[in-house]
Amino acid sequence: MKVMEGLLESRLAGLQPPLAVVLPGGRRLGSPAPRVRIDMADAAPLAHLARGQVGRLAEDYVEGRVEIVGPLRDVVALVAKLIAADPTRGDGGALGWWRRLLRNARSLARHQADVDARQVQFHYDVSDDFYALWLDARRVYSCAYYRDAGMTLAAAQEAKLDHICRKLMLRPGERFLDVGAGWGGLLLWAAEHYGVVAHGVTLSKNQHAYVNRLIDERGLSGRVTMELRDYREIPQDRPYDKIASVGMFEHVGQALLPTYFAKLRQLLAPGGLLLNHGITAGGTRNHQLGGGIGEFVERYIFPGGELEHLSLVLRTMADSGLEALDVENLRPHYARTLWAWSDALEARLDDARRVGSDRVLRAYRLYLAGSAMCFEHGWISLHQMLASRPDGSLEGGAMRGAQSAFPFNREYMYR
Repeated sequence: MKVMEGLLESRLAGLQPPLAVVLPGGRRLGSPAPRVRIDMADAAPLAHLARGQVGRLAEDYVEGRVEIVGPLRDVVALVAKLIAADPTRGDGGALGWWRRLLRNARSLARHQADVDARQVQFHYDVSDDFYALWLDARRVYSCAYYRDAGMTLAAAQEAKLDHICRKLMLRPGERFLDVGAGWGGLLLWAAEHYGVVAHGVTLSKNQHAYVNRLIDERGLSGRVTMELRDYREIPQDRPYDKIASVGMFEHVGQALLPTYFAKLRQLLAPGGLLLNHGITAGGTRNHQLGGGIGEFVERYIFPGGELEHLSLVLRTMADSGLEALDVENLRPHYARTLWAWSDALEARLDDARRVGSDRVLRAYRLYLAGSAMCFEHGWISLHQMLASRPDGSLEGGAMRGAQSAFPFNREYMYR
């Protein structure tokens, strides 16, 4: 323990924001005037902090082995400095190919339909009341689009919903599919503002019940439907004109990305458009974050989640027969979104304790602020990928599949 205390003292020296650590026996290390203080209930967290194992330290906090006192923005600023290596360089080295092979086998095993359903329900069925405390009124649980700098979170989420609808060029009467429809924000926006016939699927029982109540309350029965269904089980008998998948493909897994995009292509009418919006890895060698952060998120927040680099996603999309038309990086927007969620949760901690367990609250406090920090540093990113299924029609005996009805410029997205 003395060795670890010495190592920790050397790490704390000159650290900004200043940090103090109170050991189990009461001895205090670090700054005499700290912005952040870590109180340790037992000795195990000492080694985690001394070695820069911030993911393990986060687990210690969730499980009550340490208390972290101080503003969350200062806490995550310290986390960024305590991580020993660049998190985007995680799976490299001489054994990188072997790790990727093992990871692919594990990915396949943990993304069977029944496993995916349990993993999604673990996260999204925590408590609707809990999510309502810090999401906007539409409960849009994905990256907002701050079209104007002064936008509130609610306005930026509506701007995001409209941005997606504009990119897809939604038209009245079109068949629109929302894969992983969440609490119905995009599904209902597309139906009410663009006149589409909208269908959504989710694996969350809470979300399924909630959206169906909204459909009835808004008189949208017959125009909007929501099913509790795995994307792999969506019938292909009637293709959709437009498809959106927002914040869902992170749950798919590397091994099933070809299956995922092939299925979406089969569901999409020739000439139709797909908007795939999701979190991507910040580097080509990592599918999780370093310092144990990825393992923490896997255990407490998103079991089964896997992040892929944009290059792999676009290649897999192309291999499935979808043509990428437009790619937009919204990474800074997600950092701001996450801070808005974090600030909203911090403002209602007492309410959060009444509607959920202390363990869940601790995990989400670290997850929201920590994720904001990761987006700010570029360790993870967020991309909207617009693609089309070439129509495959014939003109003069020649295949016209390479030509698209997509506009020659982006002006239509911003009118």
